[in-house]
Amino acid sequence: MDQATGYRPDRHPSESYEDILERDTRAVPDHLRQGPTLDLGDGGIPVTDYFDPQHFADEVRHVWLKVWQWTCREEEIPEPGDVFVYENVGKSLIVTRQADGSIKAFYNSCLHRGRKLVDGDGHRSHFWCKYHGMSWTCAGRFRSNPIDWDFPQFQDRDMSLPEVKVATWGGFVFVNFDPDAAPLMETLGPLAEHFERYDLADHYKALHVSKVVPCNWKVMAEAFMESHHTIATHPQLVPFLGDVNSQYDILSDHVSRQFTATGVVSPTMASRNLSDMAILQAMEAAGGGSDAEEDDRARTGARDTPKAPMTLQDGQTARTYAAEMTRQALAAEDGWDYAGRSDAEMMDALLYNVFPHQSFWAGYAPNLVYRWRPEGLNPELSVMEIIILKRVPKNGKRPAPAAEHRLRLDQDWSDAPSLGALAKVFEQDMENLPHVQTGLRSSGTGVVNFALYSEMRIRHLHVKIARMIADGKQMLQQGHVLPA
Repeated sequence: MDQATGYRPDRHPSESYEDILERDTRAVPDHLRQGPTLDLGDGGIPVTDYFDPQHFADEVRHVWLKVWQWTCREEEIPEPGDVFVYENVGKSLIVTRQADGSIKAFYNSCLHRGRKLVDGDGHRSHFWCKYHGMSWTCAGRFRSNPIDWDFPQFQDRDMSLPEVKVATWGGFVFVNFDPDAAPLMETLGPLAEHFERYDLADHYKALHVSKVVPCNWKVMAEAFMESHHTIATHPQLVPFLGDVNSQYDILSDHVSRQFTATGVVSPTMASRNLSDMAILQAMEAAGGGSDAEEDDRARTGARDTPKAPMTLQDGQTARTYAAEMTRQALAAEDGWDYAGRSDAEMMDALLYNVFPHQSFWAGYAPNLVYRWRPEGLNPELSVMEIIILKRVPKNGKRPAPAAEHRLRLDQDWSDAPSLGALAKVFEQDMENLPHVQTGLRSSGTGVVNFALYSEMRIRHLHVKIARMIADGKQMLQQGHVLPA
């Protein structure tokens, strides 16, 4: 702590996120307060970590085949026999609902010649190989072989489909290829505790858009693990986003987070004396109104008529006004009462990341969920997925989950109209990433450097990947058998 200024040297010398919370009009839950940080050093990261085939192969074997990763929402496989095909790093799984309501995940590979048993999502009475006709029940038990007379090696042998570990949380179905993996809840840890307040299981998938991008999966993930890129990448957000004074925490070995305030002026603006009305107008111009408010206007046809003029009461700020409008819009949409919920939970970007590739937004406005992963086994192609979860209406049935809209490599996010104003923001992010990937290959120093505080979460990602690779190689040297 600098005794002269009162600020810590690893923070931006302006008000902190904690300072902003102190002005909240409602009680702020304790879990939004400043959490722990780590001293991870200041050394550079090799640029080859983003494109070297051997490093990528090590990531696949020692990271991707050892971590929990969500596959789908439970609502996407509600009935026995419903299946979802999940694919990552060359692996394909059949995720399917069982007769007793449980969920299993099988390797999507015939035990004869390896053909995929299931080519797409849907409903199956059994799994039948289109190559030679062998089949399995939806519980994974061997069912039939048209030429069983020629397979004596199958007799008196368990021919059930191999399974991977499955667990659920918040309405998400998770898998882990490692049979010795620690339970999912040990990985989620503090996130699961903090999200009890938001009950993501009582939400439905209102939007799902994905896109292939020409960059390494870590380049993609890193673009959403800090907020100070707003200065150059999203200038339209600067008048109402507390970007460089965001809060960053590392809560556990697997969970990190960042909180960015909305409805306040960025400390980077040359002139910070914007009026609260000017802040609101900037939010509106950038599409900063709540999704719930926009959906309500669309449903009632109000988009064809002017919005009601914004009016600030005495002492009301842009932030508190926008938070109250969001409370009212959400209550009108889903019937739940948000009167006692904090401004932060109505307004702010509250991102929790679960190592290595998934991000869940806390709060009550429609919850964003991100997932990043390699595109197949190509270290220089990745897939980003954006999901929006909305609360199931209080007095209505659960809406059907939105289908995935997969964009091609040559398409823009604006080609997914369901994203609305978010499409511009994501497109601004994507404009950087191919140039990051080519720039990494052009590096004259051979290293990438990260900021100590605001990019601490990114450094933690690399530190944990390096540790898992080192541990995995040591286990191999000791003769342990790892997932291949």
